Amino acid sequence: MRGGHRSVPHTADLRVEAWAPTREETLTQAIRGLVESFVDPSGGRPLHTTTAEIRAEEDEDLLAALMDDVVYRLDTADEVPVGARVAAVPGGLRVDYLMADATALPAVGAAPKAVTLHGLSLGRTRAGWSCSVTLDV
Repeated sequence: MRGGHRSVPHTADLRVEAWAPTREETLTQAIRGLVESFVDPSGGRPLHTTTAEIRAEEDEDLLAALMDDVVYRLDTADEVPVGARVAAVPGGLRVDYLMADATALPAVGAAPKAVTLHGLSLGRTRAGWSCSVTLDV
């Protein structure tokens, strides 16, 4: 199984689905899917690297917290990750982001405002891992 992601139209919202052989690769794909839903990051120059510790007991809560972290960084600093590395740590995740200026990237859709808990999923499949998350736009 190779990793991938896609945006799925959803009434007044955005739905991102991602999949990969491992949980961490699936979460990396989810970050890419989220970012690519509203900007084209292909020409984005990383300005700096930043690290986040995401803590949660359940996988679905990790997914929600991770997506919230990306939205928070967009809202507070106008930055988006153009690359990310997700690693498991005790009690959660460590995420190393390559951050770029979101205002310098071509817009391709509405920016996300918040993560919703409706239909949130992250789990194993027969072929690896997959997740789904809905965001208010």
